[in-house]
Amino acid sequence: MMKINDIPVIDTDVLVIGGGTAGPMAAVTAKEQDPSLKVMLLEKANVKRSGAISMGMDGLNNAVVPGHATPEQYVKEITIANDGVVHQPALMAYATRSFPMIEKLDSWGVHFQKDETGDYDMKKVHHLGTYVLPMPEGHNVKKILYRRLRRNRVEIENRYTATRLLKDPDGKIAGMIGVNTRTAEPIIIRAKAVIMATGAAGRIGLPTSGYLFGTYENPANNGDGHAMAYHAGADLANLECYQVNPLLKDYNGPACAYVTGPLGGFTSNAFGERFIECDYWSGQMMLEFFKELESGTGPVFLKLDHLAEETIQEIETVLHTNERPSRGRFHEGRKVNYRQRMVEMHISEIGFCSGHSASGVWTDETGATTVPGLYGAGDMASVPHNYMLGAFVYGQICGESAAEFVKTRGEIKLDEDFIKAELERIQAPMKRTDGIPPEQMEYKVRRLVNDYLQPPKVTKKMEIGLERILSVRDDVPMLCARDPHELLRAMEVQSIIDCAEMAARASLYRTESRWGLYHYRVDCPDQNNEDWFCHTRLYKDDNGNMASGKRPIADYIVSLGEEKDAYNKLRVKKAANA
Repeated sequence: MMKINDIPVIDTDVLVIGGGTAGPMAAVTAKEQDPSLKVMLLEKANVKRSGAISMGMDGLNNAVVPGHATPEQYVKEITIANDGVVHQPALMAYATRSFPMIEKLDSWGVHFQKDETGDYDMKKVHHLGTYVLPMPEGHNVKKILYRRLRRNRVEIENRYTATRLLKDPDGKIAGMIGVNTRTAEPIIIRAKAVIMATGAAGRIGLPTSGYLFGTYENPANNGDGHAMAYHAGADLANLECYQVNPLLKDYNGPACAYVTGPLGGFTSNAFGERFIECDYWSGQMMLEFFKELESGTGPVFLKLDHLAEETIQEIETVLHTNERPSRGRFHEGRKVNYRQRMVEMHISEIGFCSGHSASGVWTDETGATTVPGLYGAGDMASVPHNYMLGAFVYGQICGESAAEFVKTRGEIKLDEDFIKAELERIQAPMKRTDGIPPEQMEYKVRRLVNDYLQPPKVTKKMEIGLERILSVRDDVPMLCARDPHELLRAMEVQSIIDCAEMAARASLYRTESRWGLYHYRVDCPDQNNEDWFCHTRLYKDDNGNMASGKRPIADYIVSLGEEKDAYNKLRVKKAANA
């Protein structure tokens, strides 16, 4: 076995980084494509209970089921919801493979709600189409995925976090380097293809509780993948399109319009009045939410107290057992009963998440990034509004693409100088006996994000924020770690700083407002299609600096027609004129 700096090098054909939703599907698919391939899944927690679906999922938000919607209708809806800035071929690849993936998961034992005839029980939440499929028994998803990994003989490395991607002299992907989160033991994996499935960047902003891990997103998903892709030379796209979601006040869990909406619940103002026609999460919906929250009719609530007892019991069964089972205990502690009072809502901290918005590492309809041999799937990739089902579909697409790519790879040469430098970066915090603890540095940079980058965005505030984020970066050589767990946090906070800088630079670059609240610039309030109907690129330039540019939007394969402005007309006129 080859060694570098006395560290054994593990060889595999396909390496998957991330064991949440997209990662296991990618690994299983690669093995299904070619059972002779060596496929390894790397997870910094334990794949049995990792990722955003660790406790299950309560529904599919974007199911394209025949008889209820066509792929063309779905592509149109998501294009309109994102102010036209999408890569439609990637949306179409998802849409055409959505239903076959549902059938595949169903055959594996994932339970979806069906009506009395045995058909999928679809619900309407989106503004135009019908795409929501409830999963009232969706708590077993991770167990089913884990069994598939074992059945297909995927090698699993738990408790290792990747820190940097490796490339060969030709610029193709060559594997990764990382560290064990329990022992601080370094690891080097040489791979012919790498699939990144590292989830959203959910620890950029700070929740109102101030608790570092009380995030809307799974707090393990801190932006490692975004940072690693950037440092490997991959393009990132539309990072100014933040994820900002409606949540339960102080709980930092979703209000779950996808569960409550089809059963009669809705978002209301303080007087119990509905003020938006559609609770489907879009930037424009969040802008209307923000306006109501800040108005004399705020705050905003989830209204369920008008529903029948059996309906409320059905809602409680789903919301208090799947995805976030602590929700019921939170309400009990607050003495909130759905039957008696409305549930106060608020706005989440910012993050990068294609699943709920449109930002991430640039990927095309094959899951490929701009680095040959590197693929991205799920919330860290750039396909908008992907949610859980999109993570499964693009995990499958990336698994197929990677299995095909490795057929042409020969022997891979590693950059030993780069590995040596990265080992020094990894090990440096453990060598300091006095310095800045990771949690202090993380709290500071995330508080700066809230103070200066949280929308509505103001140019001067963002400029100050960027300056102060860079000053935090200057303090990184003082990071210290007393044990392997703190070393993990020290690696994570460096990725968080990278993501915070990306958020600032991308937001300053696009000098218009787009995507409702997600990129609402108070001093550039209008949408400017003449100059900004494009994707924005964020990348590392030849001098190693963070740079921005434009990427043209591919020709549409589905035209928008008269409905192109539908998502700008969400406000209920009666409430607006009251």
